[in-house]
Amino acid sequence: MSAESENPGDAGSAVAPDTIDRIDADGSVPAARVYERLREIVDPCSAATGSNLNIVEMGLVKSVEVEDGHVDVEMRLTSPMCHMVPYFIEEVEGEVGDLDGVESVELETDHGFEWSEELMSEAAQRKRQALLDEHASRYREEQSDESAVSDA
Repeated sequence: MSAESENPGDAGSAVAPDTIDRIDADGSVPAARVYERLREIVDPCSAATGSNLNIVEMGLVKSVEVEDGHVDVEMRLTSPMCHMVPYFIEEVEGEVGDLDGVESVELETDHGFEWSEELMSEAAQRKRQALLDEHASRYREEQSDESAVSDA
């Protein structure tokens, strides 16, 4: 049995691409390989804002458990109003289900009350803040341009 209850973090958690589909000697899939595949799934709301953050760095993956070829992924939603659950199910089943040794995948989500920005990785927080700063700067510049035109 391989289990990992929380996100292993970003630093040093990447799995070499040539080993991503390998299974352990006992036939089990290491949770680290599951997390690596989950990093391929972009959070659609972050994509809509242009930051393209994956579900692991967003802090959406609460836990991964692997046992006898079955993978359980527990995920947090960013909001009770999230309507992307079908997307997440399809993406998680597709990415994780393609791993050698995985026979089934189940995704469970919460009701959108657990997630907060503090769960994001530091790198994701920096990337998101840089994007917000860029948007704010562009907005101020447009407002300044509009003000100059109306004053003329």
